Amino acid sequence: MDSLDQQLIALLRADARASVATLAYKLGVSRGTVTNRIAKLEDAGVIVGYTVKLRPDTQPDQITAWTSIAVEGNQTRKVIAILLGEPGIAAIHDTNGRWDLLAELRSSSLQELAEVLERLRLIKGIGATETSIHLQTYKLS
Repeated sequence: MDSLDQQLIALLRADARASVATLAYKLGVSRGTVTNRIAKLEDAGVIVGYTVKLRPDTQPDQITAWTSIAVEGNQTRKVIAILLGEPGIAAIHDTNGRWDLLAELRSSSLQELAEVLERLRLIKGIGATETSIHLQTYKLS
């Protein structure tokens, strides 16, 4: 996957119903390029389907985890651009302190979560990560 693929995935994550013409306009490429890229991403198994976004509390069996990320040097924007193309990431937050970023991960199984974490470890510019799995939520009245 190159930068264009990652940008395309980020746009589809924001609105999977966006038209090819809209995606092409936002990416500054032809509609044919977008159509071909989507087909290649689907054939490679990167895009495995299109879905409806639901509120987190409506998916009780889904695994949620948070990964704190330390970025090497001045590569935060580059790392964020790559992370936006990762299908296992639900949200990315800029933070202060020991960690530079906090990524919210969602998966349907521990195996899928392990695959997401392995892909994160391979991203150039990420120096260290620490992941915590969500076990239970306590709400205030």
